[in-house]
Amino acid sequence: MSTDQKAEESKINQDISLRNNNIDEEQNEISKELPAYNNDPFGDEEFSDVKYKVMTWWQCGMIMIAETISLGILSLPSAVAALGIAPAVVIIVSLGFLATYTGYVIGQFKMKYPHVHNMADAGEILWGPIGRELLGAAQLLFLVFIMGSHILTFIVMMNTLTDHGTCSIVFGVAGMILSLVLALPRTLKNVSWLSISSFISILAAVFVTMIGIAIQHPAKGIDITVKSDLYHGFLAVSNIVFAYAGHVAFFGFISELKEPAGYPKALYLLQGSNTTLYVVSAIVIYIYGGRDVASPALGSTGPVLRKVAYGVAMPTIVIAGVINGHVASKYLYVRIFRGTNKMSQRTFASLGTWVGITVVLWVIAWIIAEAIPVFNNLLSLITALFASWFTFVDLVYMCPANAP
Repeated sequence: MSTDQKAEESKINQDISLRNNNIDEEQNEISKELPAYNNDPFGDEEFSDVKYKVMTWWQCGMIMIAETISLGILSLPSAVAALGIAPAVVIIVSLGFLATYTGYVIGQFKMKYPHVHNMADAGEILWGPIGRELLGAAQLLFLVFIMGSHILTFIVMMNTLTDHGTCSIVFGVAGMILSLVLALPRTLKNVSWLSISSFISILAAVFVTMIGIAIQHPAKGIDITVKSDLYHGFLAVSNIVFAYAGHVAFFGFISELKEPAGYPKALYLLQGSNTTLYVVSAIVIYIYGGRDVASPALGSTGPVLRKVAYGVAMPTIVIAGVINGHVASKYLYVRIFRGTNKMSQRTFASLGTWVGITVVLWVIAWIIAEAIPVFNNLLSLITALFASWFTFVDLVYMCPANAP
């Protein structure tokens, strides 16, 4: 290559580099002028090192299933025991249809405001800066509490598998570290492959539990209806609500779809799967487990089958928490770097910030798990504080007729 050709090639490369820098500067200037809900957090990814908007609808559906069908299903048989078969089935099915509608409303809201990435962005559209901070803080707290509940279930699982082989704090730390490592990928597409094993895991665990209880048949009577007090009735309904409480993460999932128009298919895949599985597993386990059925339901089997069920359930116990942890970390990450191109870079600042956020959130979740060591009480607290609001209540304001 001649000297002139080398000089010309060098000049072309400099022009391309300068043009890309100018594009980045223009995008940053535009981003600064736009309010948060008009600022796409991922921007134009054509030249990005890390591309986020690459998920297909079925990958999104599997992530939604893995996030939603996990801890909640383990408490449903005890909810049936507290309410009776008839009221429990009516509530499970009714809330399933309602959750489908509210999930669809989230999709409509996202189509109307394409740059909404989380509940904080939706809150800013609905109620201004106060709504942004209120819903943003509530979303983060909700997700961290869910992360804590998964660490707590991991502790219960390890105590069962090892016959309390060591201190529960050690198991809690192990669960925290494992979850933290799996939550480190920055894109949901990378996490989506884990969700497939999570779904297979929870299906296998539920079938092992149902078959094991059917063989042992420890039931001491079943009830079509139950005269319950306020505390036990509220706790049971709260656990059913929690089983559908995946909506808090839906904006983030849609934001990383390659084709956001495919979201309804992902939603129907989720809701068809969870409502069917909830009704079948809750009724079968209750009929054979009886009034004293355990929560989590895996504890209703005998000692050997209990270990088998918990071993099979290990992937979903961990991965469902990982997905919620990823969404929580992504909320803070987007909040810090929104309007810049740092999110799509592989720099020390970008990676260091992501890792730092992830570590801090999982440490907080571990502290929560150690502070509230009773599964049902933790689920009830989470539901009372956040689940009903994010899954059913605030979505009324997001209906197209009500949204600004």
